[in-house]
Amino acid sequence: MENIFIQQTQISASRKFIARVYGWMFAALFVSGATALITAMSPTLLHFVFGGRMLGFFALIIAELVLVWFLSANIRNLSPTTAAISFIVYSVINGMTLSSIFFAYQIGNIVNVFFITALMFGAMTLYGIFTKADLMAFSRYITMALIGLIIASVVNFLFKSSMLDWIISIAGVALFTGLTAYDTQRVIRTAEYADGRNAYKNVAIIAALNLYLDFINIFLYLLRLFGNRRR
Repeated sequence: MENIFIQQTQISASRKFIARVYGWMFAALFVSGATALITAMSPTLLHFVFGGRMLGFFALIIAELVLVWFLSANIRNLSPTTAAISFIVYSVINGMTLSSIFFAYQIGNIVNVFFITALMFGAMTLYGIFTKADLMAFSRYITMALIGLIIASVVNFLFKSSMLDWIISIAGVALFTGLTAYDTQRVIRTAEYADGRNAYKNVAIIAALNLYLDFINIFLYLLRLFGNRRR
């Protein structure tokens, strides 16, 4: 009887962990979307982000990198409240930088690509949950692919090749689609050990951040591939 109770308690804790991960991820997506729209409609915020040789934009990018590093490096030592606030602040900052898409692409394209992204993300989430393959074995190759994508993006920033941009966008969609399944499987495996302690509450936020970044990157790369730029 005691073993059954312990098992039920563990199952309940695992479900709460998974719900917390996806709850934080969807909350962050909503915050970023709302912030992007508000920024696009506010002359004051637009001037801050994109005015003055885009100093505000680059400052926000640096702030994003610092927050990701801060969360990743200190997640075990942070209180759940501090970790949650840091994640929401990151979502707001990222939303401000994402506001540029409303001026670069037609709104219809943005909506369509968002729903396509949601469908792809959902499909790969289900794959990550139900596949029998050990996706963790691909971690080394995923890291190498990420480094390669970053290097290619920097090179293309300098040379501005449309062909290379097209290749990078396809590679980006493929990589982050695969990462969605990988990160999903990692969430499921972590949930097996979750017990409701603060440490797991913080781990849920990091897991949500990873999935959030997967979704955002799939969306942006698909937008580069299929979005009709404004003239």
